[in-house]
Amino acid sequence: VNLKGTVLKPNMILPGANCKQKASTEEIAKKTLQCLKKNIPSDVPGVAFLSGGQSEVEATKNLNEINKINDSNFLITFSYGRGLQASALKEFGKNQENIENIQKAFNHRAKMNGLSSKGEWSEELEKEFAA
Repeated sequence: VNLKGTVLKPNMILPGANCKQKASTEEIAKKTLQCLKKNIPSDVPGVAFLSGGQSEVEATKNLNEINKINDSNFLITFSYGRGLQASALKEFGKNQENIENIQKAFNHRAKMNGLSSKGEWSEELEKEFAA
């Protein structure tokens, strides 16, 4: 395997669905980076996270925090299914003919995830771009 040509697609380190104690975004980011640095060879250039059962905003927020404190050699981005498409699918379910709203929902999520890939997302931008 050519490690320099590899992009891994793991999940973030998250508490289990039935866990009563919720982890902070900062704790999720720190534990996730700790796991990556401990277990992935440094020759691997990139990690593209799955949204792994998180809501769209949770996945964006956690990815953003990971990138804000990323002290590894890895380029960290997203490979979300639900974390990218859920809002667009909801709009589609409301009215399949309203292409504009469907595209607006998808474009918003793509923009927010793109910002989080650079550690530049914020809750203020989430609200601003959603309007």
